[in-house]
Formats: sequence, structure tokens, C-alpha cells
Amino acid sequence: MPARRLLALAPTLLAAAGCLHFDTLEEPVKMSTHAQDWREAVIYQVLIDRFDDGDDGNNYLLDRENMARYHGGDWIGLENRLDYIQELGVNTLWISPVIKNIETDANVDGYHGYWAVDLTQPNAHFGNLDDLRSLVQAAHERDMLVVIDIVANHMGQLFFYDMNLNGVPDILLQGTGTRPQGTPVPGGFDQSGFTHITEYDPDFNPLGIQAFTSLGPAGPAPVVFPFDPKSGHVTPMPAIFQNPEVYNRKGRTFNYDDPQQLLTGDFPGGLKDVNTTRCDVKQAFVDSYARWIELTDADGFRIDTVKHVEHEFWRYFTQRVRQRLAAQGKSKFFMFGEAFDGRDDLVGSFTKNDLPSDEELARENSCDDGPKLTGDQLDSAFYFPQHYQVFRDVFQDGASTDRIANLWANKTVNYGTVAPKDSAGIAPHKVLVNFIDNHDVARFLYFARERVDAHPAFAGKSVRDKELRLRAMLQNALLMLMTAEGVPCLYYGTELEYRGGNDPSNREDMWRPYPYLGESAAPPAFDTTGPTFVFTKKLIEYRKKLAALRRGDTKVVWSTTRTGDESDAGIFAFERAGGEAGNNYVLVVFNTNQNHDSRTQFEGAAMTVSAPAGAVLVDVLGGNKKYTVGAGGTLDLTLPPVSGMLLVPQQDVLIGAAQPSGVILQEYRLSRSQYVTPPWSEVPASHSRPRR
Repeated sequence: MPARRLLALAPTLLAAAGCLHFDTLEEPVKMSTHAQDWREAVIYQVLIDRFDDGDDGNNYLLDRENMARYHGGDWIGLENRLDYIQELGVNTLWISPVIKNIETDANVDGYHGYWAVDLTQPNAHFGNLDDLRSLVQAAHERDMLVVIDIVANHMGQLFFYDMNLNGVPDILLQGTGTRPQGTPVPGGFDQSGFTHITEYDPDFNPLGIQAFTSLGPAGPAPVVFPFDPKSGHVTPMPAIFQNPEVYNRKGRTFNYDDPQQLLTGDFPGGLKDVNTTRCDVKQAFVDSYARWIELTDADGFRIDTVKHVEHEFWRYFTQRVRQRLAAQGKSKFFMFGEAFDGRDDLVGSFTKNDLPSDEELARENSCDDGPKLTGDQLDSAFYFPQHYQVFRDVFQDGASTDRIANLWANKTVNYGTVAPKDSAGIAPHKVLVNFIDNHDVARFLYFARERVDAHPAFAGKSVRDKELRLRAMLQNALLMLMTAEGVPCLYYGTELEYRGGNDPSNREDMWRPYPYLGESAAPPAFDTTGPTFVFTKKLIEYRKKLAALRRGDTKVVWSTTRTGDESDAGIFAFERAGGEAGNNYVLVVFNTNQNHDSRTQFEGAAMTVSAPAGAVLVDVLGGNKKYTVGAGGTLDLTLPPVSGMLLVPQQDVLIGAAQPSGVILQEYRLSRSQYVTPPWSEVPASHSRPRR
């Protein structure tokens, strides 16, 4: 047991000596600005309950054999594994919500953290406030940042709708069954068919959930807050959340295309939707969540379910949080939101300066006497459209690469182009949070396996052959993740080739690793020698050394609509240069085609790059093979199926076999004009890349 844990137990051991007060544990810590430029961040998403168990003192009500129950991970466990995370090279932790949750509901536990019951207390399964503070401090001592996950759309399963007025939560079958199933329900109240109802999670009703008896409608259904400490159904806090009037009370959303359901419906699973247009609710969320930063000195928020909340709330919440924290010494606080949606314009709308009408703005400003609100909203968004259109459609399913170019071309249209005031200081379209997969979607390898199993080329092939192709697909996706403009976010376990399906199968224990692809025996937990861990570490090293990969602008130099036997099928290439990267230059090239070698040319027309004729580019992922840019900036490259290149100007590469990555990368020190007469030229541009 850590010495710190023993000290934390000391008050209990001394309690018999007299009355003790622990008010100091609630006092804020001195906050500082630890973030300098969020484009430097590489985020590692951790589901606390599944990462590591560092303190068996909080291991109550565990069931490690069932994925929907608590497994015992905690903040001490994560702190104990910071060496592992630092070895990988990531510099930012995104951790699960920290607040007290409903313990269990319908035989599913709140291990993930999204079922809030008390915003003022920590989740005791994860530890106490001292443990959380220690984690944040330990991360800061390693120059790592910490982002805390929060929810403002809903609370947990706090109450049920007493629809039959009997005072207990029921699951009911209502009706006589005389109306044929599947026929339309007549207007008004109808009992002629069977209706299945759970009073914790009834379907949406725009009038609000209604009560009824055997005699018919009985008005709005009362809401009942049960008190059951064993299941964690206790008094909600802050006290405002004990008031039924702060909830919309319209029942479960089932049609996400209906704006009223989207914004006022309960989140499926009985999670009670809060009326976030109320001033007192806005203030309560600002107070509650800003307080966690004041108590811990964490550096940002990842915000859940933002599309289910009105824009007016995000204007208020983000601006008041920034102002409150900045007044205490913490600036560049980063807030990025999750809209689980592939519609790029919808996701981006939460990052724009969205100024409402004068009348609406006056109403919003009436909530308090603080600085006048503007149109500013979130710093960034979780880039779900890219997850669907790029990582799923292209890198997993082999769709045409032009959809990547088209998506990226709309960044300045759909996302904010000006940094919000007092924010992280970077325009939102420059710091979108990129990810391959996360806790809400199946892992990349899960569906990639289906693709490979169904591929004609792999009919009759061994399991090992198929799994090595899966690794190539994942590593190609990782290359995109670490080189695309924005902030890369890696879901824990990806570096160890985890491959679980949809929630909760994608929330595996880190202490129980899979065998690596192509192998039969599992490696040790937290192994740092596996092929994808080593590959990911190398990519992060390159990202740290190459300013262009962090701060450079993006220019697509090849994309294609072709996916068949054509010469360029599956090719995608882009440059990172300019912007705030100085003269640093990187060219990234992919072949996402799963059937054949492809080239950066079609019908005699080759790819044209910004590097001048004669410049030599080195593929630091491909044995330091060199390629010379041809006349007019042409570069004709051939890549094997499911592979990529990371090309860096030769003068930025010192070949050093003794180095772990095989190369030493240096920052650019030459101006663009100095490329005109390069002193090197070794490999003609038309040469193909050797197979690996």
C-alpha cells in the first residue's frame, strides 16, 4: 500500500482521539497554466475503472468477470502507470468523469462515470480527492496535462415517473391487446393495444410524461426520487438537482432527428435530461465543474453529449468557466465537446462564434452580472465525422480517398476559424481532436477483422496471415492519426492491439491483455515491446521532433475517387508545412487499397509537391529510403497495399543506426530558397518503394 494511502487513512485511525475536521481537503489548490500550445498535445484516453487497480481499499462491489460491472481501476493505479504512458510518449491524459455516480441500475454499474448523482463528491471507486490531486500533480511533474470528462446534458437515473400513481417503479404492459399490433395509435390516449412501459425510461412525450389509471389519463406523472444507498440512488447534489422543475421530464429520446427530443428528451437508459436553459442550472454546472479544476489544477474538459444541449448553454458555460479560472491563474484551459454524429456542420456548430439575436442575447445575459456574453463556444470538437468518413470508410473499408480531401476542405466552413476569447488561443478548426476509436464505438480492429475475413485474397489464408494484415491496417490508421492536423487522441489499449466490439466489450482491462496479432500467448500486462506499441512510440517521437506535424498547415496533394484496379486506387497524400511551423516540411503518403500496389500517378500525370525539383526526401518509416523530386515538383511513388510513407527532407535526417528509431530528426534550419540547389540526388523519383 502506498505511503500516501496510509496517510489518507490516518484520520480514521485517529478518530477515537476526538472530533477532527477535514475542511482543508476542500480548499482549492494553487492553479497554474501548464498548457502552452494544445497543438503539442497527444491525448491518451483512459477509462479509469479498466486501467489499473492501485488501491484494494476501494474495491467494493466488484465483478471483474462481467463487462458491465465495476472492475476496480482507480486514480492510484493510473498514477502508478505513468512510467508506461510516458514511455509511449503521450503528454496528455483524458480521464473518466470524477464525480459520484449512481452505483448500479438494471444490473449495470456506473463504472464509466456518466451517471452523475452528486457533482460535489468524488467517485469513491476511483479514490478520494487526495488521490485525484496526487494524480494531477504527478502528471504535471512529468510535463503532462490532465483533461477531466464532464456531462452537462443529464444526470443519472435519479427518479422514476410514477405513471400509475402507486409510488413504486414498475415495468408494465398496458392495454387490452384488441388493437392489432403494428397499427397506428389513434390520437389522444389509447389502451386498445399493448404498450410496454418502464417508469424509469418511458418513451418521449412532447407534453411531458403523463400518468394514467384504469379510468384513463390522470395528468402529468409525478417524479419520485427513490432512496436506496446500496444502488447509489441517493439525494442528488448540489441541492438544485433535488427539484423536479429543473428536469425536462419528457421521457426517453428515440428519434434523434426530432430537435425537441434531441434537446429535451432523457438520454436512453433513464438518464434524466436537465433543463439547461434555466439560469440556475447554468450557474450550478459552472460552479460544480469549475470547482473540480480549483480543487485539482487539471487543464481541460472533455464534454459529453454536447449536441443534446442548447447553444445558449455552451455560450454561458464556456465563457464563465474561462473567466473564473483565468482570474485564479489558469489560462489556456481547453474544452472540447463530443457530438456523437457524422454530420460535420452539426459537430462544428459548437465551435463557432454563434451570436444570437439581440433579444436572445439580452435574455442570456440576464442570468448574472458577469461580463457580457458573446458568441464564443467550445475550443474544439471530438472529430466524429473524421472517425466515420476517414478511419472507418477509408482505412477500414477501403472507400475512395477523395472523401478525406472533401471533409478536410470544409473545416473552415463548418468549424470556428477564430479562437474564443480567453480560450486555448487557437482557432477551433486547427485543434480538432482526432481519434480512431473510443469507448463509445467498437475498436478499429474489431470491424477490420470482418473486412479481412471477407476479403477474397485471404480465403484459405492462415489466421496469422489475416492478423498481420490487421496490424498493417491499424498502423496505417495510426500514421494518419499522428500526422493529420489537429490533436491526436489514442484510446487506451490501442497500442497493445486491443480489439473489443461495441460497448462494453471495447472497455477491456489493461491488466488482462490480448495476445498480439499473429501470436497465441498474451504478453505481460503493460508491455512496451510489442510491435504496435513500438510503432506508435516512433510516430509520437516524429511528431515531437517535426514542427510541421504539430503546427503546420495542410495541403492535400493527391486523392482519388478510384478504388478498383486503377494505378492510384487508394492513394492519399498531404503536405504539412507553413503556418507556425517555420520552414519545416513533411509529406505523408498512404496506400489504403487492400488489393494491390498503387502509385501517386494516374494516366501519366504524377503527383506534384511543394518541394522543388532535386530535393531529396527520406521515408523515415521505410528504412530511410530516399526519393528525389522530379522536374516541376513531380514525385511518382509506389506503395504496397495498406502502407504509408513519412517523408522528410534529407537535411533534416541524420542516419544513426544506434538511435532507437534509426534516425535523428532535426528542426528545419534552411529557408525555402536554399532548396533551389540541393547538393544531393540519389534515387530517381520514379523508383518504387521496396516491399516490407
